[in-house]
Amino acid sequence: MKKDTFMKGALISTICIVLSKVLGIVYVIPFNSIIGSQGGALYGYAYNIYILFLNLSTVGVPLAISKIVSEYNTLDYEDAKRRSYKIAIIITSIMAIVSTIILFFFASFIAMAIKGGIDGGNSIEDIAYVIRVSATAIFFVTILSTMRGFLQGQKFITNSSISQVVEQFVRVVVIVVGSYVFIKLYGVKEAVGIAVFGATLGAIFALIYLYYKGKKELKLKDENYVLKEEEKAISNKQIFKKIVFYTIPFVILSVIVSLYVTIDMFTVIETLVKKAGFVVDDAEYIMSCISTWGAKLNIIVTSVSAGIVVSLLPNITSDFTAKNYKAIAHKTNKTLQILFVIVVPMIIGLSLLASPTWTVFYGYNELGVSVFSYSIFTALFASLFTNVNVIMQSVNKYKAVYISLFCGLLFKITMNSYLIVLFSKIGLPAYYGATTATIIGYSISVIISLFVLKKEFSINFKETGRIILISLASALFMGIIIRFLQLYIPVTDLGRIESIFVIAFYAVIGFVIYGSIMYKTKILKKLFKKGN
Repeated sequence: MKKDTFMKGALISTICIVLSKVLGIVYVIPFNSIIGSQGGALYGYAYNIYILFLNLSTVGVPLAISKIVSEYNTLDYEDAKRRSYKIAIIITSIMAIVSTIILFFFASFIAMAIKGGIDGGNSIEDIAYVIRVSATAIFFVTILSTMRGFLQGQKFITNSSISQVVEQFVRVVVIVVGSYVFIKLYGVKEAVGIAVFGATLGAIFALIYLYYKGKKELKLKDENYVLKEEEKAISNKQIFKKIVFYTIPFVILSVIVSLYVTIDMFTVIETLVKKAGFVVDDAEYIMSCISTWGAKLNIIVTSVSAGIVVSLLPNITSDFTAKNYKAIAHKTNKTLQILFVIVVPMIIGLSLLASPTWTVFYGYNELGVSVFSYSIFTALFASLFTNVNVIMQSVNKYKAVYISLFCGLLFKITMNSYLIVLFSKIGLPAYYGATTATIIGYSISVIISLFVLKKEFSINFKETGRIILISLASALFMGIIIRFLQLYIPVTDLGRIESIFVIAFYAVIGFVIYGSIMYKTKILKKLFKKGN
């Protein structure tokens, strides 16, 4: 298996993650039509519980093991690296087995808690059934995540990323084909059950692929390796403590991101109804657009960030371990440049095409389109937020990480309702206030972190600033042309099929305009030149 450079790893992982996420979004259209609203709700119960317990099983260990392995790999501590992987597998396996047992044996209690004594809809037995089926995936997905972390820590990005596409492809095929067959042969419960089981089969196929491709790197013992004197002092207990220590910041980062959504859940509906004059049904729909439906579409953009993180964490960690601060500065700048050059035109394009995009996935809804056309901009700031925090954790600036995270969150907590009311008073859609609070909160965290990085590693952001300005200007020019064309080729009042063609048409136009400018200014050549 061949190691990848930072840029090659970032590009490959980004492409694979975007592809897997697109597959994960597109299947919703046929799947919903197959199982209907009640089946969709049943699937949602199982999936959300599964994600919760999966997160509890992994608790940031895959990212932590990637960081640790990168450190030991840089120091050429082969034995310590292998022992770290073995300990991580043991930790996540135990957590996964516990989660599986809880889900399997307490599925009925969880189902009763979900129903809350409400009559009608899906039965407790049906909900418990699909929860038990979801439990079968946790062990395989957890082991798969840890394997990926181990390989990514050694900069083996390509096959690790391809395994995600394999996993998602198998899962989607099982969901769509399996649910169609099972609903004809059996019923909704069984159709949802096989759809949920798709996660298990996807993980198993990805594990087989990853093991076959990386069996040499996954071997826990190298007979020819000579143990270094420094490694002898590294005990398994120390490695265990290190895994736990590195895991905590990733868990906190995940919790903070979840809290941004939780704050909206507790404030948006009440503020819109009591202080902005919205009816409850509209307020609830707006909240679902912000937290769920719009967020699913934002994944198209944030997948770019996720792809960069896969390559960023081991590379920055390796540079920091080797005290190569010049490389840290270079990769920090390169990360910001890539995010702006790729993400900015995507969010402007999706904002301008909010109507056909929303129509394709959810059917036309004026309120949903309005919410999404602005909430898509949080994707840029969420991407910056994630990547900058990963850089900070890679260079062990944990205190600054916590300060930046809590400062941003504090703004969101204190200003969310206020901005909703303010936007209502000045004549803008009130719900834009909540999105603005999220954008500013993320921005505060990013600015604090960049200030720390600049001070600690003498990073010069002048060239990055120039590229960002050109990117913004080019994307705005693209947006103006698209808006002008929409006077003649409208994007509203379209059906699903028409919307797909309109999106494709404007995507090509936007790509040609923006891509041409980036090519003429030689930014693309500079950004993706060989050797990065």
